[in-house]
Amino acid sequence: MHGHVEGRELSLLWALPLVGMLGSIAIFPLAAPHFWHHHYGKVSAFWALALLVPFAATQGFGAVASEVVHAALLEYVPFVILLFSLFTISGGLLVRGNIHGSPAVNTTMLALGTTLASVIGTTGASMVLIRPLLRANDNRRHNAHVVVFFIFLVSNIGGSLTPLGDPPLFLGFLQGVEFFWTARHVSIETAILVAILLPLFFALDHWFYKREGYPPKPDPTPDSALGLSGLVNIPLLGGVVAAILMSGVWKPGVEFDILGTHVPLQALVRDGLLLALAGASLALTPKDIRERNGFDWEPIREVAKLFAGIFSVLIPAILILKAGTDGYAAPLVALVSDEAGNPKPAMYFWATGLLSSVLDNAPTYLVFFNLAGGNAAELMTAKADTLAAISGGAVFMGALTYVGNAPNFMVLAIAKNRGVNMPGFFGYMAWSFGVLGPCFLLVTWLVFL
Repeated sequence: MHGHVEGRELSLLWALPLVGMLGSIAIFPLAAPHFWHHHYGKVSAFWALALLVPFAATQGFGAVASEVVHAALLEYVPFVILLFSLFTISGGLLVRGNIHGSPAVNTTMLALGTTLASVIGTTGASMVLIRPLLRANDNRRHNAHVVVFFIFLVSNIGGSLTPLGDPPLFLGFLQGVEFFWTARHVSIETAILVAILLPLFFALDHWFYKREGYPPKPDPTPDSALGLSGLVNIPLLGGVVAAILMSGVWKPGVEFDILGTHVPLQALVRDGLLLALAGASLALTPKDIRERNGFDWEPIREVAKLFAGIFSVLIPAILILKAGTDGYAAPLVALVSDEAGNPKPAMYFWATGLLSSVLDNAPTYLVFFNLAGGNAAELMTAKADTLAAISGGAVFMGALTYVGNAPNFMVLAIAKNRGVNMPGFFGYMAWSFGVLGPCFLLVTWLVFL
């Protein structure tokens, strides 16, 4: 038998490396950008070791190794492989040409990306459309707000309708939630947010557009006809959809025990297929298409290194939350339940959401999924409101910070690389809480109370 770390025995002090990791992500890019760009992987490794070494010394090497293997094999590795495949395949799709980034054009592109996000994932939609959107607005003096709303809608909210859309829903699918369940139960909340945010963006962009000043800034990429290259990647994206559906439908009952973690055969086949599809994209897509797309590996490299650290330092925080009323997270458990122990959907929405914005939304979704009972059949029926609240909170509020969802970081990296003066960690939060906070309060009032 492999050991297991008991969350009810863990002090909140074990969450300090997580605080350090998030603090580093917030501060270093602003205070020491050159250092961060060259050493973010080392910073991530430092905080992971700052947790794991004393954690193993006090809790036992075998028990901690078992927890690390569990987090890696069932959460981090599938998470990164899915992002990698979508990033690679979508990076082979080149939207040729350029159009002028007027308020109407920008709003149309955000609407298109929001729709695509649940089909090819928030990562796929973000990578396909962020570069054309940046080219359309590269002559605008005020364009950071375009990227901010892109992160709100395309990188997060648009991915709320299928397991392909966002990693938390993918993890829910692996737990037994039906593929189209969220499309049926979270669509109203999504529609409310989109109906508010798209017109709000149009009004704001129109206001900035009128204040661009004269003479206009020279356009480094003049307007030209639109087209689409790299069409071979479209069926490959279909293959990603098929691989994920396969892993939810095919249950051969074969598992591999790795340090106490049971890895099902269908998960290994799925991940192998996703890597093969990414490899096919690299082999079949002409190199000049990726070059013209400005494709490079840095965004996915940054996500992989930083989230390796985040998933590591998350381990004790997740264990404390899983301990429920027996651990130091007991006040949080009491917060999301009434006196009879029944879940309060509104509180689940906010607790899942706010923690998702700083703890990464995929593992946080799993914690509250388990906190609400962990039985997919029950959560999809008798506790449907609670599962909808957990799903909406994890997906929507991943937009509140740059670390809430992996595509946020990718879009930020690409935008900064293209010269957009993006807000810093806390500056972005001023935008997100100022714009999205009232929207989430309205959704709570209309749906979850």
